[in-house]
Amino acid sequence: MTSAGDWEGSVGTSWAAEWRRTDRSFAALTPRLLEATLAHPANRVLDIGCGAGEIALSLARARPQATVIGLDLSAPLLAVARSRGEGLGNLWFEQGDAARWVDTAGKPDLLVSRHGVMFFDDPAAAFAHLAAVAAPQARLVFTCFRSAAENAWAADIARLLPPAPPVPTSPSPAAFDPPPGPFAFADPERVRRALAGWRDIEFTPVDFTYVAGSGEAPVEDALAFFQRIGPAAAAIRNLPRTARASFEAKLDELVRSRLAGGQVIFPAAAWLVTATADHAAG
Repeated sequence: MTSAGDWEGSVGTSWAAEWRRTDRSFAALTPRLLEATLAHPANRVLDIGCGAGEIALSLARARPQATVIGLDLSAPLLAVARSRGEGLGNLWFEQGDAARWVDTAGKPDLLVSRHGVMFFDDPAAAFAHLAAVAAPQARLVFTCFRSAAENAWAADIARLLPPAPPVPTSPSPAAFDPPPGPFAFADPERVRRALAGWRDIEFTPVDFTYVAGSGEAPVEDALAFFQRIGPAAAAIRNLPRTARASFEAKLDELVRSRLAGGQVIFPAAAWLVTATADHAAG
């Protein structure tokens, strides 16, 4: 489980150090997300969980007449984003929780996120809040992972680990059962229930290639990436020494098996989700 609090701490710090690799891992998905935003004119854009700023930067460059706000919990990630965004007068970054954020200068009419919304502690409350602070008929466009089984970079690594203890589920079938984390939004029906305050909700499946390693030494590059980001990093930190050594050897073998065309690649699967704020002016 990865919670919002983790992004304020070690997870955010690791992603800030690895932003080039994390942007690269989503390189085949990012154009699909940006393309989906083009159909929606906007004067004020909010990038939720903007991370190191790639989406906010792209939106600000594509919409020079619009104001673009990148919002994230992590100070280290925002420091990277601000550095990358120097010189763009229509772009700024704020540290804060999207579930409580208020735009004191206006109301966003386009809300965008690349894999930044799966970490809300209470998704229904967070989305209801975002709908309330958005402009009437504002559009929401975000991506999130489908199931772990459909994302080989996670499923293959999980098979190398000891079985995890079962996660208790809510007794209420209407509740949003999965804890915050990368795969919390895998089930569209649960996400629909969480999208309080939004209508015209659509899910489009997007399959893409997750690039874990490239360059002159792609295997070593991928191993360095996995040692800092994701389930392998957690295992390397937490497993006992003997088990960790065995896991690292298996991880090396896995990464080598995924080397193709000078890159270490894994199949990945996401949802592209769109919705409209369900409130009128006034």
